[in-house]
Amino acid sequence: MRREKLMLFVKTNLLTLLTITGVVVGIVLGIGLREVPNEGEKWASRDVMYINFIGDLFLRMLKALILPLIVTSLIAAVGSLDLSLSGKIGGRAVLYYIVTTVMAVILGIILVVTIQPGKGAEESSSNQSKGEMRNVTTTDTMLDLVRNMFPPNLVQACLQQYQTVLTPPKDNPASTDLDAWSVGGKFTDGMNIIGLVVASIVFGIALSALKEESQLVLKFFQQLSHTVMKVTGWVIWLSPIGVLFLITAKLLEMDDLVEVFSKLGLYFAVVAGGIVFHGFVILPLLFFLFTRRNPVRFVGNMGQAIATAFGTSSSSATLPVTMQCLEEKNHVDPRVSRFVLPIGATINMDGTALYEAVAAIFIAQLRDLPLTFGNIVAISITATAASIGAAGIPQAGLVTLVMVLDTVGLPAEDVSLIIAVDWLLDRFRTVVNVLGDSFGAAIVEHFSKKELAALPPPSETNGKIHRNSTGYSAETVVIEERL
Repeated sequence: MRREKLMLFVKTNLLTLLTITGVVVGIVLGIGLREVPNEGEKWASRDVMYINFIGDLFLRMLKALILPLIVTSLIAAVGSLDLSLSGKIGGRAVLYYIVTTVMAVILGIILVVTIQPGKGAEESSSNQSKGEMRNVTTTDTMLDLVRNMFPPNLVQACLQQYQTVLTPPKDNPASTDLDAWSVGGKFTDGMNIIGLVVASIVFGIALSALKEESQLVLKFFQQLSHTVMKVTGWVIWLSPIGVLFLITAKLLEMDDLVEVFSKLGLYFAVVAGGIVFHGFVILPLLFFLFTRRNPVRFVGNMGQAIATAFGTSSSSATLPVTMQCLEEKNHVDPRVSRFVLPIGATINMDGTALYEAVAAIFIAQLRDLPLTFGNIVAISITATAASIGAAGIPQAGLVTLVMVLDTVGLPAEDVSLIIAVDWLLDRFRTVVNVLGDSFGAAIVEHFSKKELAALPPPSETNGKIHRNSTGYSAETVVIEERL
């Protein structure tokens, strides 16, 4: 009997177990392969590229699914709901996102102010790539966020997003007063996800308003959504191998793991500890208080999404896996999950908000810059706003961290003090971002059950046949008519 239960458990959770195994093997393999070159030598970048190749292919396939998944799932979900219900679900989701993000920021600030990891740390500059640090103000970044919500060209939004560019005045090129710089703008490479989310929601609302007149168009997007989810299922089975190679290659890129963690160990522990506590204690507690369901089982069912989030460090790339786990294993209504999750993957960044608040105060401590209560409040507000503007891609938090540093008067270059461990912290915060989206969808569904029960259930979900308003599947009706 026990053996049968064990076999059933393994069969049910095979993909999750394989993905977690891929994470563990990737870590062990990465650490082990670091010892292959002679002492003092590093792996050549070309060799690391070869190892990362399979992981890169997996990541490309996941990213290719983001656009069709977000557009079709949002249009199908919003279009099938009553207009008043769409507003209620959206309002509940946004309220949950704001509350949990503020809680994450407060937790991070309490930890970093209490433990003060910057007081005993050494300044460390990393040889890692610093990326492009641009001159930016908090106001410009928030205005860019709003501008990108309304893209002038939806086709362009699939490829580019708008970004404000500040240039120093010609008569005083050394000026550091950004408010006096000339304001311009450009479109940069990268999908404008928040613009596509807004456009898809508006299109879905229009379909819902037209009702019977738009049923054919709505059915098209529903079927297209199911087709994309089918392809997603195929790609997800590659995640154990993809995650293994992504993590192995990342570990081989590091210069000196021991040196990095000896200098930034306490900072890393504060951020990682805060993120883990928020994601695996506070959020499950909220879930239990609101729904009275077992959060341990819920998190266990999200194991595949958690492992993929850790491997890819991208909440947007993990979205297809998150959606599948939430609907198939935690049985969240697809009309809610496909509405709430794409929005959450865009604006709900609990882990990123906590990290940015801690990082800014850590750097201030490192620079021996005293912070007033007003500074800390400003950091908390800016970190919350910056996390909403952070893209769901690897290390996007580094860009928005510049906003938070600007709040306490620290230069953008100070990001280099913590970049050595950011690649690993990015994985932890992505896991919590994904968990936050998932808990949010389940909580929103719980408070929307009465309204959802009044609507006819979806005829199809995830490509599976479900009962329609008559209580029978289409195939059953045809068979009975023949009999």
